Amino acid sequence: MTTGSRSTEKGAPSDLDQTVRAIINARLGLEAFSQLSGNLAGYPFLKLVVDKANGQIHFLNNAIYPFHADYIADVLLGISRAEVDNKIDHFNRTFYFDPDRRFYLGILSLHTRGDRRFFSLETVEVDTMNLEMMRYFHDFVKSWIDPSIALLLKPANHHQEKMLEAVDAAEIPRILSHELFASSPYVVLNKGTTKGRIRAFDSEADYKEQRQTIEWHDIIVMEKVPDDIPRLSGIINAAHTTPLSHTNVLASGWQIPNCIQLGIIERIRKQDLNNSWVEYSALAENPEVWLKRSERPVEADKAPVWRTTKVKLEEPEIANVPILPLSQLRMGDHSRYGTKAANLGELQRLLSLGSEKVTGFYRVRRPPRANLLPYLAQQLGVAETADLDKEAIKFLRANLHLSQGIALPFSLQQKVFETAPKIQQAIGKLKMALELNARQMDALCISLQQMILAMRIPADVKEYIDSQIARHLSGVSCFVVRSSSNAEDLENFSAAGIYESVNKVTTADKIFDSIKQVWASVLSPRSVRLRQEAGISLDDVYMGVIIQEEIPSQMGGVLITTNPANRGDFRNVYFNISTKSVVQVVQGTELPYQYLYNVVEGGGRTLSLGTSKEDLPESRKNLLQKLAVAGRLLQSHFSPDYTFNSPVDIEWLANEEGIFILQLRPYAK
Repeated sequence: MTTGSRSTEKGAPSDLDQTVRAIINARLGLEAFSQLSGNLAGYPFLKLVVDKANGQIHFLNNAIYPFHADYIADVLLGISRAEVDNKIDHFNRTFYFDPDRRFYLGILSLHTRGDRRFFSLETVEVDTMNLEMMRYFHDFVKSWIDPSIALLLKPANHHQEKMLEAVDAAEIPRILSHELFASSPYVVLNKGTTKGRIRAFDSEADYKEQRQTIEWHDIIVMEKVPDDIPRLSGIINAAHTTPLSHTNVLASGWQIPNCIQLGIIERIRKQDLNNSWVEYSALAENPEVWLKRSERPVEADKAPVWRTTKVKLEEPEIANVPILPLSQLRMGDHSRYGTKAANLGELQRLLSLGSEKVTGFYRVRRPPRANLLPYLAQQLGVAETADLDKEAIKFLRANLHLSQGIALPFSLQQKVFETAPKIQQAIGKLKMALELNARQMDALCISLQQMILAMRIPADVKEYIDSQIARHLSGVSCFVVRSSSNAEDLENFSAAGIYESVNKVTTADKIFDSIKQVWASVLSPRSVRLRQEAGISLDDVYMGVIIQEEIPSQMGGVLITTNPANRGDFRNVYFNISTKSVVQVVQGTELPYQYLYNVVEGGGRTLSLGTSKEDLPESRKNLLQKLAVAGRLLQSHFSPDYTFNSPVDIEWLANEEGIFILQLRPYAK
């Protein structure tokens, strides 16, 4: 028996002292589990260590030992934590990779589904246990927990899932991550705490009917929150969704709490909370969404801080700017062509000329490691002594493609609008309505958009665009026409999904109609309203246009180079994927596949199958691992500072030719 620990021979411990570091070789019942466990994403959990050499199991007190290694150092090896830190790679090999290891490390979580309760047991995600080791681990842990509660092995990565496929589930009962996620009653999408007024809507029709009554201090509760939400104080989804839908990206940019809580509308109705003021917390350490009735705060009668803090907008260049192929643009051209166009141009330059910044993320010290360069070498498949800057560029060139395209500058939109007196007059009326906060603002926006769609583009402008398409995009049969504004992807203003892009454009007439559609989107009621709330004047907003070859897709989606559920996780990046269309991912029209991929040690995890019935094949998962590493390298090149920690949001698609990058922008923190 270790000092500060409790040990018996499979007897149930009772009256557990909160200073106890661990329970050793004692059967774990629910009472002891609850006293030792912490909480993450609605699940109580604890860490455990199996000491195979001594036939012992250690259930750790999470409040004292949040890391396995600290307990092993303190209690089992009798060495300092500093010694473990100084030799962390050696100890990681010992703990996770050695087939003859002494210690087996795991996480035990308790799940409740209706009247059923069960434990799940998983290893650390990078663990390379073989099948026999996993069998031993499961069986040994099972012999030391309450026999009335089932124990299911939860594979921590795709490699473990594949191994377990060869074993009957009756022999090693298991549950997959996506199965847990699909039934998870509580998921934090954007953590935070706020005070606000609950506004629960049973349907989208109900929401639309009351849309004009929603105020900045409201907390919207719906099964599917619509894209046209105004800026508000919080969101609660009553059904599963993805962190990368437009509404959830907006929530992240606005830094408001956002979560999934199944059954929340019934709970609000039962507790009579609708239209009541509450304190609302969406935190991973909570077992469920936290709502507490409160008084209307004094701040509710004042303008919110964000309304009085203007978003910084760089002065655009709108005089005599030419149409250029994307390959000639650089990052600094965002003031003439918009952020999307400039970033695509910069990406082409990166692939052509290289960059010494691409390895920046891996060069940063990650205590106790001096850097992650040895891991990058492993991901690139080269020796640690290789020139990793050059090897990283070779890796990007081998795996990434860009479609050809041209960029129309802000000056073209400005020139066309100035030649239309009716449009200028209508813009003047809209400005006045914005100053007066008049109710007819939406109607004025819609009228303006109709004028733009109906107008004729001046002949000289039309001929100029036509000649540049013919010069740079000859032979292309299908185009995509994308928006590229100066009023998007800004600090504290993401503008996710508020501007138009048009796919599957095949004729010249449709190209010009699509250009007008993109220009008109800068004056949609939603975009005008959101910019007004952010303090962005209509006079300062311009729209560029990208015309590109449309690439056929077999798979596509969005990659963000962070883990949205844990922003401190430097290992993993997050994917939303559709085998149909990228549009379905970003618009949230269907639930996508969701994955985490490790860009340090490698390996992936399936978080959700979305609306699909089976997982992607191994060949596609291997492609995702390459894209994950590529995304981390791109994050480094596009970093606004030298911490290289600012994540990026990448839209992409893949077909038999490889991976195509459609756009790259900062991801809201």
